[in-house]
Amino acid sequence: MVDVSDNKIPLTRIQKLIGKLMLKSKQQAAYSYLESRADVTELVKIRKPYCKSVGIRVTTNDFFLCAMARAVGQLPLMAGRLDEDDLDVQISETVGVGFAVAAPQGLVVPVIHDTAEMPLPKIAAESDALLKKARANKLMPDDFAGAAVILSGLGMYGISSFFAIAPPGATAIVSIGIVEERIVPIDGNMKTRKTMSVALAANRRILTDPYAAKYLNAVIKQIENPADLTQ
Repeated sequence: MVDVSDNKIPLTRIQKLIGKLMLKSKQQAAYSYLESRADVTELVKIRKPYCKSVGIRVTTNDFFLCAMARAVGQLPLMAGRLDEDDLDVQISETVGVGFAVAAPQGLVVPVIHDTAEMPLPKIAAESDALLKKARANKLMPDDFAGAAVILSGLGMYGISSFFAIAPPGATAIVSIGIVEERIVPIDGNMKTRKTMSVALAANRRILTDPYAAKYLNAVIKQIENPADLTQ
């Protein structure tokens, strides 16, 4: 139970660490902020039948983690980070994708390693295992290391859109909101589609705005063609 004596709630060790890292990120990296919308009608349609076919729960977040990893394969600079002298960008040979978890000890970002060629069910299994470890406060140091790009979602709280802060070392962070029904024009007709905000905060010291935009569009394109992610 949290001690609220004297109307004060002490910060946990994790909260203190996260606060320092987020401040460091804002002070040492210049971010560009981009936002678009993804049509997730087909994803919503196929997700539950797909879960039954593979015998494992695959969440919307898992589809995004898969899409983000594959998009890094198309745009390798997304897996880059500056060297100690800020003179060169070192491209990682593997793709690590992190995802934000609201754990009891504070917000944490476990990382799924080597995700570029990982099939969607494997990503779902890895994310579920890391989620359980995070909530049980059992994450190890290796579970936090090596994220090139990170996913953060607040749709479960009814948030339409937002921009998250990437921790130091990450090239970019993708933020997704709630699935919303919108009327959109398709082939001259107005139709109701399920859409969601997909926002990107990209490290401008590594990525140009057009490059970041290409990445955001690549993620959205794959999300809008979810059957390709199941292959």
